[in-house]
Amino acid sequence: MNTRDWPIRAKLTALVIGPVTALLALWVFATTLTFGPALDLLAARTLLYDLGRPGEAVVAELQRERRLSVVQLADDTTLPALAEQRLRTDRAVAELRRRVAGDDLRDAADDHLDTRLDQLVAALDALPAGRGFIDARQVDRAGAVGLYSGMISSAFQAFSAMATLPDAELNRQALALTALGRSRELLNQTDALLAGALAAGRFAAGEHDQLVRAIDNQRFLAETAVADLPAAERTAYRRLTEGEPFVRLSALQDALIGADGLPPQLDVRTWESSQAAVQQGLREFELSGADKLAERSVPMAVGILVRLAAAGVLGLLAIVVCVLVALRVGRSLAGRLTGVRTAALEMAEHRLPDVVARLRRGEEVDVAREAPELDHGGDEIGQVGHAFNEVRRTAVQAAVDEVTLRRGLNEVFLNIARRSQGLVHRQLALLDRLERRTEDPDELAGLFQVDHLATRLRRHAEDLVILAGAAPGRGWRNPVAAVDVIRGAISEVESYDRVDVGVVQPAGVLGRAVGDVIHLLAELIENATVFSPPGTRVDVSGQAVPNGYAVEITDRGLGMSPRVLEDANRKLARSPEFDPAGSARLGHFVVGRLAARHGVRVQLRPAVPGGTTAVVLIPADLVTDEPAVGPTGPGDGATRGDDLRMAKVTRLNALPRPRATRPGRERPESATPVLPFAAGRGSSVEAAEDGDGLPRRVRRRGPVARPRPAVTDTPAHRPPEEVRRKMSALQAGTARGRRDGARAIANPTAPTADAAPDRAAESAPPAPAPEPLTATERDA
Repeated sequence: MNTRDWPIRAKLTALVIGPVTALLALWVFATTLTFGPALDLLAARTLLYDLGRPGEAVVAELQRERRLSVVQLADDTTLPALAEQRLRTDRAVAELRRRVAGDDLRDAADDHLDTRLDQLVAALDALPAGRGFIDARQVDRAGAVGLYSGMISSAFQAFSAMATLPDAELNRQALALTALGRSRELLNQTDALLAGALAAGRFAAGEHDQLVRAIDNQRFLAETAVADLPAAERTAYRRLTEGEPFVRLSALQDALIGADGLPPQLDVRTWESSQAAVQQGLREFELSGADKLAERSVPMAVGILVRLAAAGVLGLLAIVVCVLVALRVGRSLAGRLTGVRTAALEMAEHRLPDVVARLRRGEEVDVAREAPELDHGGDEIGQVGHAFNEVRRTAVQAAVDEVTLRRGLNEVFLNIARRSQGLVHRQLALLDRLERRTEDPDELAGLFQVDHLATRLRRHAEDLVILAGAAPGRGWRNPVAAVDVIRGAISEVESYDRVDVGVVQPAGVLGRAVGDVIHLLAELIENATVFSPPGTRVDVSGQAVPNGYAVEITDRGLGMSPRVLEDANRKLARSPEFDPAGSARLGHFVVGRLAARHGVRVQLRPAVPGGTTAVVLIPADLVTDEPAVGPTGPGDGATRGDDLRMAKVTRLNALPRPRATRPGRERPESATPVLPFAAGRGSSVEAAEDGDGLPRRVRRRGPVARPRPAVTDTPAHRPPEEVRRKMSALQAGTARGRRDGARAIANPTAPTADAAPDRAAESAPPAPAPEPLTATERDA
């Protein structure tokens, strides 16, 4: 048996449990040997008053009912006295059943007596059926005598089972009284047989022989039982049998034995009076003997209990002393060891994690206060406690150092990220100026590719900010259309040309969450493009749901195993702490942080027939109605920065804003991805109108290549009035095109008012480009 992993209390208990158990076993054995007989003696009174008295009453009533039943069977008349006797018998049987079903009698009875009681109850259950046979005269007189005699015999068997007293003398007297009761039962059987013969005028076949056997057995049982009675009881019984009723009854019995049938000189009145007197005398003698037997058992039981107390108290004191000593010593050792263990568990499970959490929140921690000195004594246990104090102090100090180091690394990440963000913003501003001054389509396409790379660099710089636990900083003042948010996310993905925008139901996203939602969607879309074959497409769609707005991103890759999918969903469901060991899933960490910041729910699920679908649920408190397309009045000037910024981030998307009524997915006609612009200039592109009225630039070349203009650092001087006029014209035209597109969707059959001017614009010379946006206007 390996006891190495036992608790200290179990080990200390095992040291003393052997001697204490042995002593306790000896005490229990001695107590049981003495206490058991005492309980049996005390139970004798319970058996007498709960079984003996009610059982004897049932026997007496059954004997009377038996005699009347035999007399009725001997004649053709019905005896009214039999019905009255049956009522008295039923009352006696009901009382006996109540006592037998009680807990007192069952607790005092042993297994053998329980069996006899069940047999007695089963025999009494046959009484109603037997009465039916008697009333229908389907049984003769001998059968009736046998029916009742069987029930009475079951009662005497139960009385015999009561005679299991521990004292041999008392047990012998109890059996003698039971035998006297049986002899009285045989005497009553003789009376029933004779009464039936007198009513019929003769004995039936075999009845005389049965009567003779009953008289002989009665005399034998009485003689044998009296021999086991004490001297005083024997003398009392002898005086009873020498009385006149016994003498007359004995003479009449001899006359019945000697006659061949009914003796003609038999005096019936003398028989009945003598029989009743003898029955009453014998019954009183038996009840008196039973009472004396119960009274003698109580002093005997008290004497046994006194001896038990004298022997048991000493043994119990010895056991108590041993247990107290063991408890005192064991409790002292176990308490001290438990104190050391509790201190260790508290430090490992509560105090140390609390210290780390407080340090991460930026609170100051006192090492001496968080790891106080604990005194556990000067013995071996105290030395272990002292060593643990040192370990605990070192652990707290190490936690402080570790959190301080992590905080420093976060500051380094944040510093590098902020510097990178500043450089990327300056780079984007420079690229914007170069794009607006470049007219060559090839160079312009290259600049837009560099612009796209810079946009992705900005997102990766924001990843570092998120890793450091800070906010990226981009934001919008006003709501932005959901389709523009999706386009902005696609524009930050490397393989944007593989992304198809499906049906996007109209909705708006509050400006405070636009930047983070774009970043979140961009991370998921990039994962979809990276972990799917290059020739497959990635589908993005959006729809309004009862509790917000759902964006679905579906790839056609190999998918994820159920275990990996479950682990990824668990990380996305909460804002995890950054773990450098999980850098392979850095995008999931960023998505989880961004989702937790705004209450966005992200879940990955298998796609059909293959791949993975990412469902992004934007909560309802971040969703609003889709903002109006373009300015609607003079008060909209405050939104110009946001509109221009969204135009900038969505220009890499080759698809216009889809509407719910558009069937299916639209793709560009050319195989090469088209780089649309929201605003720009140059003669190398022409304007084409989409279904929703938004302009889209398409590359074209003239028949003769024009010489490339020289790029100078000094921009051409333009009067402010000219710049203001051209910008107002561009803004008004864009707003008119969006309004016409919205009306065309609402009423597809209606002609567009500005269709002819837009088509004429294709051959008109390009308008000058607006002034480049500043870094503040481009990104928040």
